[in-house]
Amino acid sequence: MDREPNTLADFRRQVTHLRTAEDTRWDASRKLVDASHIRRTLDQLAIAVQQSSLPAPLKETVVRALGRGFAGRIEDLPGEQLKELTGFPPTKAVRALCVLFGLVDRTIPSFPVSQLTSIEAEQFAQGHRNPFDLLLEADVASVLDLGAGDLSFAAELTDHYGPPLEARHKELILHCVDRLAPGSKLGGPLHPDAARLSQLRARAGAQFRFYGNRDMFDLDQLDRAGSLAPRYTIATCWAPATPTFAYEPTRLSQELIHEDLRRTKGAFWKTRVSGEHALEVQYSGRSLLFPPWKFEIRGPLALLDLLSRRGLLCVLGAVDGQVFWEILSQLLADARFRPANQILVPSMLPSLFGEVYQRLSRLPIGGSLHLADVAEIRADLPHVLDQSVGYTSLYRFRHVEIRRGATFENIPASSTARMFRNMVEEAPPWFLILVPDRAAKSAE
Repeated sequence: MDREPNTLADFRRQVTHLRTAEDTRWDASRKLVDASHIRRTLDQLAIAVQQSSLPAPLKETVVRALGRGFAGRIEDLPGEQLKELTGFPPTKAVRALCVLFGLVDRTIPSFPVSQLTSIEAEQFAQGHRNPFDLLLEADVASVLDLGAGDLSFAAELTDHYGPPLEARHKELILHCVDRLAPGSKLGGPLHPDAARLSQLRARAGAQFRFYGNRDMFDLDQLDRAGSLAPRYTIATCWAPATPTFAYEPTRLSQELIHEDLRRTKGAFWKTRVSGEHALEVQYSGRSLLFPPWKFEIRGPLALLDLLSRRGLLCVLGAVDGQVFWEILSQLLADARFRPANQILVPSMLPSLFGEVYQRLSRLPIGGSLHLADVAEIRADLPHVLDQSVGYTSLYRFRHVEIRRGATFENIPASSTARMFRNMVEEAPPWFLILVPDRAAKSAE
């Protein structure tokens, strides 16, 4: 933009001017509003608006006119608002905004976004044992694996779904993100080996990408480069990290968290090893080395927020007990499940969660229940991440299923999940299937 507008009138004049002043880019914008691209275009536009230097009130106005990240078609947009904002009817308004915010100038891979609704995703989840079978039925077979580690889940997924998808003439889009830096001496077996990485990249019928040294909560650079889809049919995270997601910082003070970490994990401090930053932990007389961010606390709200934005359907696998109960406390409606400044130690779980705890503790390995059958699901989850994509302040999951166990028949899993069968002293982990409500909006 030549000059940043300060008022709505300035903005409208600048947008309407583009129709005649930018013939080439205007023509190029046509492809961005066809049915196969529009949902992705609207998501990318919301990102571009929030990353611009427009005044905050004007950003809010533009994001609201773009449907706040919930629109999937031109018909879903508030036509009168767009007309007032740009001087154009909806389709031309979106095209003009694409020109203004540079979307037509980007060389972006085409990552289609499923047109399935949240209701359809919920119906599928309720009627099918295997959530990943949605890839066979959805219009787009795309998966985002967060914290992908050694890529064992990615390998199992492609082995299981590659052939049937190829038979249906559908491509599997599989994007994996992990914070470990390739080549780092820290992290040990969680690094993918070269052979597996090479096999995944060479797999016919799959569009595989692996992004190492990437914090799952800092994907802006990948988004700006068009390296990720704005939303995937399935977003998944296996063995959510402890202690990263085992404490909720909006519920617990930093002092209490650090005190509990030192009590349960041992003394720890930052150091350098072979030129790398590291975290050294003294545990049971041993000195253990981890990546420097190992004890960074994000909490379950951040993980749930990220999953809700990135997946039409979300899967959390091999969730250990500490992380699971902290996640559950955030998913339940009653605020009493989220006591301020109290660590959820095992001894307090029966009294705190009551009937919910009793029902869950009786689940056999492989058993499952729908959370809504036991207690009310929270309808006012807060977005705790940067709201730069135009999301409303609150959201909810319309469906939550909980299963007991690490692995399930015919369901791909990570190597960490498969290790549980040999860890006889460890309590069985948990498996969650969640469907975010794409229609949920806070009051204007």
